[in-house]
Amino acid sequence: MPLSTLRKAGRAVGLAAALALTLPALAAVPAGAEQTAPRADATSPITLWAPAKITTYVYGKHVWTDLGLRLIAQGEPFELWSNRPSYDDRIHTEWRSTAGTVALPEGSMKDFSGLSGFFTVKLQKIGTHEVRTLRRSACLSGWSERVRPDAPATSPYPRGCYYNPYSLGSVQGIQEGWAAPIFGQDRPMTLTKGRYHVTATIAPAYAAAFGLSAADASRSLTMVVKKEKGGGVEYDHADRTPRSSLARPAAHEPRGTSGGRAVGPVPDLRSLPAWGIQTSPNGNFLQFSATVWNAGDSPLVVDGFATGEGETPDRMDAYQYFFDADGNQTGYQPVGGFEFDHKATHQHWHFRDFATYTLLRADKTTAVVSRKEAFCLANTDAVDLTVPDADWNPENTDLTTDCGYEDSLSLRQVLAAGWGDTYAQFRAGQSFDLRKLKNGVYYIATIANPRNRLIESSTDDNVALRKVIIGGKAGRRTVRVPQVGLVVEPTGGDGEGELPMPAHH
Repeated sequence: MPLSTLRKAGRAVGLAAALALTLPALAAVPAGAEQTAPRADATSPITLWAPAKITTYVYGKHVWTDLGLRLIAQGEPFELWSNRPSYDDRIHTEWRSTAGTVALPEGSMKDFSGLSGFFTVKLQKIGTHEVRTLRRSACLSGWSERVRPDAPATSPYPRGCYYNPYSLGSVQGIQEGWAAPIFGQDRPMTLTKGRYHVTATIAPAYAAAFGLSAADASRSLTMVVKKEKGGGVEYDHADRTPRSSLARPAAHEPRGTSGGRAVGPVPDLRSLPAWGIQTSPNGNFLQFSATVWNAGDSPLVVDGFATGEGETPDRMDAYQYFFDADGNQTGYQPVGGFEFDHKATHQHWHFRDFATYTLLRADKTTAVVSRKEAFCLANTDAVDLTVPDADWNPENTDLTTDCGYEDSLSLRQVLAAGWGDTYAQFRAGQSFDLRKLKNGVYYIATIANPRNRLIESSTDDNVALRKVIIGGKAGRRTVRVPQVGLVVEPTGGDGEGELPMPAHH
């Protein structure tokens, strides 16, 4: 497939998915940094960049800084694709360019949060023998900026490396002539004030795979660490991506039962195995996270319109909208309704026919049905951005805007192609009550589109089962969860503070 095709900005039925804000070159380098211009001669596909000097501050014993380290794509966009055919397979990652495809070394991606052990940072405090060496992973996607006036105006690549233990595919990329930070600020360094000589070096295995020259694979800088003074370096890498018209609901409720839907792209809802499974602190409930995702070649678009007049409504009619491959609306049909959830942990509109959760006995008969049966659709987890027409930069990741307000008269909720919606225990109603259950083998069933009201290309993989073994006694129930394939679910970070977790709701 030509690289130009792979980099199309309109990934999901013509969505404007990839309009990253164009910022002044390297504007996010901290105050006090002395900058050197990026290289003009593009001999390597990427080059490591750093300011000559950076000034930062220590708060207590902690320093938060990205060191000004950037990767700059040269000559053409730099693009990595990662997949695993099944959970019994390791993640395979390849670098795609106009010159061909290069497979990265086995183990380059332990999960989809970035390249493992991508670079090292050596910090030597000047005038002392104090030396620290940090080995860091890196996400080669995310907030980025163009560094040349003739570089493309926009970037199509994802704004981060999103994590779900059961993700299947990802895309990382840096637009040609753009720079992306690689040293995260989410984990502080323990340093004292003083001057440091800092050297960052891309690991030899990656440098060899990408054909990097020694000059492009390493950078040095001076870092001055000063004592805290009310303020410090501020960063503003907020997502300011312009939203396309798809983010807005239709102007009015349809008058007919269907908009004459033509044959064309439709979503394909699939369920992932439940994860994050544990018993509640009181020992009586089984808690878990569940993800339903869209593997189709079209987004799932559901609009709601308030019913009744006068008083603030608590129900909306729901319609699924359909689009052709160019993003033109081709029809719609009613698919149930929305209701407003007044519970303190929700206070927003829920669509009733998206998913259900059931605890099954060993013989697959129903033991307990979760009270969670209504959902606010949002793109919380990038499950597989390599599916055809995946939207690398979906619009609705903000639950506040997409879930609506109590006085909303209409709303639009979207699940983009390639993305999943994960629900966990942050809000009420999802867990299974274990107080009347016998010990033994059970299955957590995650069921997408349970009433078949939503139109999708296939319902063959709408159900995912996760085996659990319940033990203990009332007030002290236990759960054992057999591992799925090679997937190891983390209990926390990856030791580097770089494991992005999804926004559960």
